[in-house]
Amino acid sequence: MTTRRAAVPVAIALALATPAAAEESCRALADLRINDVSHLSAVPVAATGDLPAFCAVRGQIRPAISFEIRLPEDWNGGLYMAGCGGFCGQLLSDAPGFVNAMNHGLRRGYAAATMDGGHWGSSSIDARWAHHDRLAEVDWGDRAVRETARLARTVTETFYGDAPSPRIFAGCSTGGRQAQMLALRDPDLFDGILNGAPAMNYTDLVGSWMASVVQANTGPDGGRIIGPGDVALIRDHVLAQCDAADGLEDGLISTPDACTVDWAPIACEAGTNAPCLSAEQVDTLTAWTETGAVTSAGERLYPATVPLGSEAFWGLWLTGFEGGGGALVPLFNQGFLRFMAFREDPGESFGSLDFDFDTHPADLAFMAAIYNADTPDLSGFAEAGGRMITWHGLADAIVPHGKTVDWFERLHATHGDGLEAVNRLFLIPGMDHCGIQPGPGITAAGFDPLTALEDWLETGTAPETLAITRHDADGNVDWSRPVCAWPARTAHDGSGDWRSPDSFACVTD
Repeated sequence: MTTRRAAVPVAIALALATPAAAEESCRALADLRINDVSHLSAVPVAATGDLPAFCAVRGQIRPAISFEIRLPEDWNGGLYMAGCGGFCGQLLSDAPGFVNAMNHGLRRGYAAATMDGGHWGSSSIDARWAHHDRLAEVDWGDRAVRETARLARTVTETFYGDAPSPRIFAGCSTGGRQAQMLALRDPDLFDGILNGAPAMNYTDLVGSWMASVVQANTGPDGGRIIGPGDVALIRDHVLAQCDAADGLEDGLISTPDACTVDWAPIACEAGTNAPCLSAEQVDTLTAWTETGAVTSAGERLYPATVPLGSEAFWGLWLTGFEGGGGALVPLFNQGFLRFMAFREDPGESFGSLDFDFDTHPADLAFMAAIYNADTPDLSGFAEAGGRMITWHGLADAIVPHGKTVDWFERLHATHGDGLEAVNRLFLIPGMDHCGIQPGPGITAAGFDPLTALEDWLETGTAPETLAITRHDADGNVDWSRPVCAWPARTAHDGSGDWRSPDSFACVTD
């Protein structure tokens, strides 16, 4: 497989050698005539901060896919494309950090690209754009990513005079779903894929499972059963019971699936004035962490539950914050059910409490064929020589890791040991959804899957571990350790300093 090149070809380097030549070459891209592409502009942008000088190409792929491609003067030969999160709807060219951020690749010298999912929305939780608009739903489902990728490759080759290699896609959440969709439907477009916390089955996740989360936490009066003021008690109780489940007490729940919590010690009893949980709250916790989305006959509709150890992040996703804000799961679920989930949109008259777990899941099948990317077969991607790194936080309360593990188990049934040559899964303890919020584990800034993928593409050797590092408030290293590729897990040696990576090894139970 062709991999990273140290520099652009000599002829191209000479053509871009002076600022005036580089500017002229950039602005000339606005005159390209490409089918179904309109409003094309190309503007040179000076280096600033940690970003190099680049040529910014913007436009629209008909009917409504807005995109940006950034072409650095000091090109490393590759193309890096970033996905988008939630329902997308905005062209976030300057998204910070690593997650769904094109500049992460630009900083390393890649030509970089991103898009808005094929529509405009006021935020990533705004689903109104999809109301009775099948074409917009298809664009969001996969066309926006595919067509932008093809265009980015064409523009990059036109500008530099050489086809980009390697071609890497990176996305998390909806961006992870986009990553898997590419591997399934367009396996030749990218050499390498970084696939984070994939929301791979939107109809079952954002439809059935999120409806179960909302219904379980809604009381007879319509209010929340578990609110932000209850989270600290729950978090501390779970940590006390589950921290040592992996054999090490380090403030992290590294094996949440190996722990079952007994809520009785913090259940309210008559006459007590200590903080406690009502019977109704215990029922909600049991539904969240054990039962999940089920039919009236107990048939599970989604193979995941709210993971133990995710409580530090519930404010944003499940319970809201003291003083207001947060609790995005109910908003995602409501918008999806009203405008995206069904073949015929019910609109604003429909809500989370209207979802029937016996009848409505079957009604999601039509849109599932447009949105979902959980087919357990990467044969086409493997035949194309593709390589994928999948990563998922074990404290993810909005896209729980259980579905990703289930998918990998089904992938292994398809590919056998050959799966290790195509896709590697890393489950990261204490990490929030896409590493967004700081907590007991690391954020997305605490690891570097791109370098691991680049090395895999160059050497042909799949990574067995990813290093993760937590920093304190002053930027100093707090602790570091390896995360082992599934199905192996990271185990402490029983005696060494748990803050040192040398005290851990990979084991398979």
